[in-house]
Amino acid sequence: MNTPAAATPGPRDGATLAQLVGDALIHAQGHADTDDIAEVRAITDAMVRLLIGAPLHSDGKLTIVSLAAEAGLRRNKLTHKHTGLKDLFYALVKARTPVPETLPGSARARAAKQQDLARVRAECDDLRRQAQLLARIVQVLEVENHKLKESTEQLKVQLADHASVPNLTRRRRR
Repeated sequence: MNTPAAATPGPRDGATLAQLVGDALIHAQGHADTDDIAEVRAITDAMVRLLIGAPLHSDGKLTIVSLAAEAGLRRNKLTHKHTGLKDLFYALVKARTPVPETLPGSARARAAKQQDLARVRAECDDLRRQAQLLARIVQVLEVENHKLKESTEQLKVQLADHASVPNLTRRRRR
């Protein structure tokens, strides 16, 4: 008989499985070194914390580096000595159902403010580029206007020079 909780696996199912496997390993290694038992316990506890999303000593990412940091061990303990636990962790991460990020209100607001700030900065940069382009266009137009005024003045001077000279072609012969 399936219960509703068992029908929809959640992020805590992997943590429960990690805890059960860790307990079984510790029980099976009853004759093993106490350091090994302590390492297995630390690794499984770290798996549980990472899988439920409550890290204490790491960044909370679901990686071996974060698992080792969370367990307080060096990474090579997982990659060389406790490879079964490493493989279990990868399997649990892979089988994990995607859980939407639930951010507290202040973190969500901070993320929204950062997105707004990034958008406003991009808009400001765009407006600054447009203003620089418009300033260059105005400068070119001013230079052209100045040249046109100079040529107009020269034409007026030439016209005035021509006005003082009598037009001999228009005179009629008598």
